[in-house]
Amino acid sequence: MTSSSNPPAEPLADETDEQVRQVSAALLRYRITAYIVGTLLVLLVCVAMPLKYLGPHDGRWVTYTGIPHGWLYMVLLITTVDLGRRVRWGLGRMAVIAVSGLVPFLTFWAEHRARLEVEALLEDVRSGRKTLD
Repeated sequence: MTSSSNPPAEPLADETDEQVRQVSAALLRYRITAYIVGTLLVLLVCVAMPLKYLGPHDGRWVTYTGIPHGWLYMVLLITTVDLGRRVRWGLGRMAVIAVSGLVPFLTFWAEHRARLEVEALLEDVRSGRKTLD
């Protein structure tokens, strides 16, 4: 007798594990980018701008923090869309995260909330309560 009546469950488990790994990697990329963008924005607004306008400085620190913040903000948008696509966020959720990269300290709050939400989703996927499809 053959046991062909029971299909193997491992390919589905392997696919789910791969999806979880991909979402975890996207979350890590997003978190790193969010921390760098948030830190640069805080330095720009709370240190470099006051130095330029309140002190005898020529504004080079605004350049040193503002240009990297601007370029890395674009990377934040890409990592947000990547993560949002993988966990099925709506455009509104992704827009809130995008705007958070423009407001000092809000980036850290948005990153924290996104991390909690995605980690809870991944736990549900691992336990079989939800899927990433």
